[in-house]
Parts: sequence; structure tokens; C-alpha cells
Amino acid sequence: MVTPIISSLLSGVIRKVRFGPAARLPIIFILAVIFLADDGLACIAGTAEPSPVRLARLTEAFDNEVRTGIIPGAVVLIEQHGRPVYFKCFGVRDVATKTPMTPDTLFALHSMTKPITSVAAMMLIDDGKLSLDDPVARYIPAFASMKVGIDVVTADGKPFLKLVPANRPVTIRDLLRHTSGITYEYIGSDLITSAYTDAKLFAGNVDNKLFAERIAGLPLSSQPGTVWRYGHSTDVLGRVIEVVSGKSLFAFERERIFVPLGMTNTGYGGPTDADRARMAKPMPDDTELRASEQARLSHPQWQSGGGGLVSTAADYARFSEMILHRGELDGKRYLSPTSYAQMTTDQIGPGSGVARDDDYFPGAAFGFGFGFAVRVDTGKAELPEQGAVGDLEWDSGSGPSFVVDPGRDMIAVMMVQVGAKRGQVQHTFKKLVYEALEK
Repeated sequence: MVTPIISSLLSGVIRKVRFGPAARLPIIFILAVIFLADDGLACIAGTAEPSPVRLARLTEAFDNEVRTGIIPGAVVLIEQHGRPVYFKCFGVRDVATKTPMTPDTLFALHSMTKPITSVAAMMLIDDGKLSLDDPVARYIPAFASMKVGIDVVTADGKPFLKLVPANRPVTIRDLLRHTSGITYEYIGSDLITSAYTDAKLFAGNVDNKLFAERIAGLPLSSQPGTVWRYGHSTDVLGRVIEVVSGKSLFAFERERIFVPLGMTNTGYGGPTDADRARMAKPMPDDTELRASEQARLSHPQWQSGGGGLVSTAADYARFSEMILHRGELDGKRYLSPTSYAQMTTDQIGPGSGVARDDDYFPGAAFGFGFGFAVRVDTGKAELPEQGAVGDLEWDSGSGPSFVVDPGRDMIAVMMVQVGAKRGQVQHTFKKLVYEALEK
């Protein structure tokens, strides 16, 4: 029997949403609704594969993080062999309203936008409209004469940023694997980060075109192809997609990814009044994420390919399942076998000429493909999480995290909004997921 809570939730989610027309809802989302408990918090659908006792540890851990105020709430989803084995909602969307967390809660993805934008770019490569070795300047002319900033000291001891010509053009490959030399405002030497901050990249009504032109006017933090450096590369890639496709980034991704996959709750910009109540919010004292979210929402017209998407756990599970199935899902192919192999193979390992510094975020056990961290080490005792060679992962500065494990035929998605303490939460999530799946 469908309880009033379930009936209400069904009527609220099987409807047209702001990010696209009503489409076939992912089966995992329907299962989550069907298995909703009357208290509106639990949404588990289980099978016999993972250890129930170990899954209970996952539940206990997230209950504790909610109880101790580390997070307001979360949605954790594990799917194996094409079936949901764990789907549970914790806590609340917003501690101010005490609205319970539900499967249709929207989360700001921030950097978990990057894998989706990277897939979109590889689709254009499959279409023959883009090539990995194309110079970015072919599509954004402002990138034609890039300079690299080098910290030097004058004779009187004053530091300054010396600009030298780039040894070669920045390419599409560089944008995909973060070897362009483009950085973030908080990564790099003091002189580089000051240059980025002083440029006021986000001033005014910034869009992808204006943002890419502003980035092109800044010095690169390293020579192209020489260092893995996290930054705005994927934002620039989003502009390339617009130029090549002749559509906005959202229009292209909606047509090629979101609608075909049934990701009806995924899009850019701030929520409408109707959807605002569905947005998860960080803790009131989480000043880091609150400031970041304020900055994102202040530019609703900017479709940031590196960090602008909003989505649900169920939607991201659909994307993850497509990646798990080697670029194909439900009989539709999204990526060619060649593009899939390139995306999921370490592109910066031995022989690539790419160095790593202290800001190499994938971690000691991982290389990097095109948009994903790729596990190349089965794990050591000193590493935070265990896993298997070939696992694909990425985390977000706003808290969300996902894992695609081909060996276990498994995906795991965690949606949460947490800033400063995100590392702790992401570590707990991955550690306990793998412990639950151990034989």
C-alpha cells in the first residue's frame, strides 16, 4: 500500500522539472520512492550481495555525522550488477527549515560537473568535429599567444612574475587532462594566484565566452603539457564545446546526455522558486561552502563546465552507469570504444612527460584520464581507501563524490553539501562502501 508520504513524493517527482521535459525516470529513483519509509528519511532497496552488517556501518556513520553536526544530511546510493543495493537518505536538506532529505533533493555538484563536460567534449571528437591535438586557439583565438608566468627576484630582492612565451599551444588534450597550465585562483605561487585574483574573472554578467577570453589574458602557471595543475581548464573546454556545437553548453549536454539518460533534474544556474525548496544547503557555520555557493548563484547565466551543474543522486547514478558500461546504456551508445578507453586510461603516467606537485588532488594511488581519476595502484596500508586498478573516481569541493568500479560491476554516489569537512565525509563514504563489498 502506498502511504500518503509516498503518494505525495510521487506526485512531486513525476512531473515536468525546470531542467528539461518530463522523461522516463531512472528505475533506481522509482525504487527509492517505493521503498520510502513512513518517516520520510530512509530510502533503502537491498539485495543479498553486500554484507548487511557492513552496510549497517555505513548507515551508522552517516547517522553520526548528521547527529554531530558535521553535515545537515546526505543521500548515499550504491548500485551493483545493475540493481540498487543501498539507497538511503540522511538528515535534512536545510537545518533552518528541517525539511527531511529525500531522493529528489538537488545538490550543487561543483567539480563533479567536470566528468560530464569531459564526456560532452569526447562526443564531439567522436563526431569528427574536434581533435585531441587541436590547439584551443582554433576555437578561442585569444589563446593564440599564451605566456607562462615564472617567479623571479630582482637584483634588489623584489619578486615579480616574468612572462615568457609558451613552448607550444594549449591543446584540447591539455584541457581534458589538466595539463594546460591554467590554474585556479588558490593554486600556484603567490604571484600567479594574485594575477588570477586581480583579474576579477567573475566581474559583471560573465558567460563562457567572456570567461574564456579573460582566462586567455592571464599567464599560465606552467608550460603546457608539463604539470598536472587543477584549474579552470574544464571551464574553457565548456566554451570550446559551445563554439564547435553552435549551442550553449547546457543545450548540447541536454540533447546528448541529460535527456537520453533521463537526467531530468540536472542543469545549470540557480533554481527557480519551484525548485529552491529542493536544494540542499550546507550547515550554517560552513562559511567556506556558503561563500562558494553565493559566488555560484551570483552568476546564474554562467554555465560553468568545471563546476556549475545542479543534480540529484539518481541522475548522477544514470551518468555513472553509462560510464560503468563503457559508454553505453540501455542500448544507446554515448561514447565510442576508443574515446571511452582514452577517458579511462591514465594519461599522465610514466612516459607522458607530466609532473605532479603538492597540489596533485587525485592522490598517490591514482593517475588521471580525461575527466576522471584512474586508480593505478590496488591500494596500500597508508592510503585512505582500498580499491582496484581501473576504478574511476572524482570528488567535489562541495562534498559530492562518486566511484565507478568495473571489477565489482558497481557504482557508488554520495550527495552532500559540506565544505571544510568534505575530506572526512568523502573518506568515510568510500572506505565503508568498499568494506561493505568485501567478500
